[in-house]
Amino acid sequence: MAPTTSSATTSTSSTITLHVNGEKYTLPVDRRSTLLDALRERLDLTGTKKGCDQGQCGACTVLLDGRRAVSCLQLAVAAEGREITTIEGVADGERLHPVQQAFLDLDGYQCGYCTPGQICSALGVIEEHAAGWPSAVTADVRPEAGVPQLTPEEIRERMSGNLCRCGAYVSIVQAVARAARSSDARSSDARSSETKEEAA
Repeated sequence: MAPTTSSATTSTSSTITLHVNGEKYTLPVDRRSTLLDALRERLDLTGTKKGCDQGQCGACTVLLDGRRAVSCLQLAVAAEGREITTIEGVADGERLHPVQQAFLDLDGYQCGYCTPGQICSALGVIEEHAAGWPSAVTADVRPEAGVPQLTPEEIRERMSGNLCRCGAYVSIVQAVARAARSSDARSSDARSSETKEEAA
């Protein structure tokens, strides 16, 4: 007796809307597609690189709602409704972000393949540190201890998910430290301006 086949086939496709770099994109995707593949193959945002495709090298790092994520392990459908920032959305027009400028000034790259992921990760690191998140090397993790100093050891630990085959690690640590200082200075200036406005 021949096996019975159903005429109805189950679709594995969905139409989703992704919010990427301040723009909305509505597109059909296979529900098994990763965010990395959707960005590169469907939206032509090829700045996000495919390295190991196993979440171990960090080349595909993007920001989801401001937090770091390896896009090769994130399903595209699970990113719907979240704010996605790729390397293409980091600069302000022609003006480089301070993290990008620091990488450029301090030679925080060689071949450049891992650089987009390194920069996105650095942005996440600076925000996480400013929010007081401890790392595995933070000596005092008590809330009352305050924000730990962003030492080279802290930066190395926090950036350890991003690999660089060229070995530009020393310059990467220096670039993250410089960008973090720049971020601290901007935050301090903003607070001073607010205080002056309140006093006026």
